[in-house]
Amino acid sequence: MKETIDFIFLIIIYIFILFKKWKKEGKDILFIKTTMYIYLSFVLYFTLMPIITSLPFVFNHPYTPMNLIPFVDVSLGRGDFLRQVGLNILMTIPFGILLPLVRKENTTLFKTILYTFLLSLSIELLQPLINGTRSSDITDITTNVIGGIIGYTIYIIFKPLINKILSYIKK
Repeated sequence: MKETIDFIFLIIIYIFILFKKWKKEGKDILFIKTTMYIYLSFVLYFTLMPIITSLPFVFNHPYTPMNLIPFVDVSLGRGDFLRQVGLNILMTIPFGILLPLVRKENTTLFKTILYTFLLSLSIELLQPLINGTRSSDITDITTNVIGGIIGYTIYIIFKPLINKILSYIKK
């Protein structure tokens, strides 16, 4: 229920600011940027929400530092590590596909890796701050970057088809 406030806030931002701006750029750009916005909203939902209702309590719990030992859960057989690794990879595949479509200049594999890393690092640093029960882990960053690379590879493979679809939307 607390997430509803965050979603209402995201919808208001979209309707009153972003939609008007993106609509002027054309139907294809509106479609791509809206898709990225919806995707990032769901990433926030699964990783950080509730945000707004948590802000008053940010300093009411200790900040747990990031685990900097890669794949420690895998090596120690803790929890459902395979599921977590899979979900972290899966979560950023759309980012790797959408990033080159959203950015106007040529997006390289290196830029995709950099932006995926920065997105993941931001999430991992904010999780324990916003919610005292969440922790951050270097493995999550690593697997998120792998997902971004897979997404970018999918984008490169299907680029001609994607461009054809976008040209159809543009009409």
